[in-house]
Amino acid sequence: MSGTATDFGTGVLSRAAALVHTLLTVEALFLAAAAPGLAGLLFLGPDPANLPLAALCLLPLGPAASAALYALHHRSRDLTDLHPARVYGRGWRLNAVPVLKLWTPLLTWLTVIAFTLTHFSATGLPRWWAALLALIGVAALLWGAHALLLTSLFTFRARDTARLAAYFTVRHGKVTLAAASLLVLAAGLTALLTEALPALLAAPLLLSLLHAGRPVTAETEEDFTV
Repeated sequence: MSGTATDFGTGVLSRAAALVHTLLTVEALFLAAAAPGLAGLLFLGPDPANLPLAALCLLPLGPAASAALYALHHRSRDLTDLHPARVYGRGWRLNAVPVLKLWTPLLTWLTVIAFTLTHFSATGLPRWWAALLALIGVAALLWGAHALLLTSLFTFRARDTARLAAYFTVRHGKVTLAAASLLVLAAGLTALLTEALPALLAAPLLLSLLHAGRPVTAETEEDFTV
């Protein structure tokens, strides 16, 4: 009897059910936490003049995604011991302020790049500057993926997290490539289907980032934490 109870909590089907339950709960909480910004985006047109307002609407996504990564990292594999909502709330309380310290300047920088590119003809700069700015924007996004992962799972000062994120962006090329693949996937879903789809698939996308980033988290635990 005790063996059956143990199997119920730790068997393959139980672990799969636990994962599905956690993903659904985390997705719902992510959407709830990001709802103010997502609602604001619905009322903004594609006019480049709205880019600063769009960046403002995207601010809540940083803490929401960070809490989701925290909850997915600390998820239980045991169907009899699931508390994803509680863990998500703890992750949001712990990480909201730290992640905004990096998320806000990242959004600001990306907004400046996007605004410049959409008005590039008025700058009088040579065309290769546009390619350089786009490349810098992509690099900033990849740095942001590493910074989000580190902020969600570790407690460092903002400047130390920024330096570690830059270091890992170069050192762990496979993780950076995986993050780039997820960004391309999200962009493709947005362009081909609907802007809402990446938000609706945030939990599995962030779980993929978490799994891809295991070399980063392992090295951080071994070399940069006490």
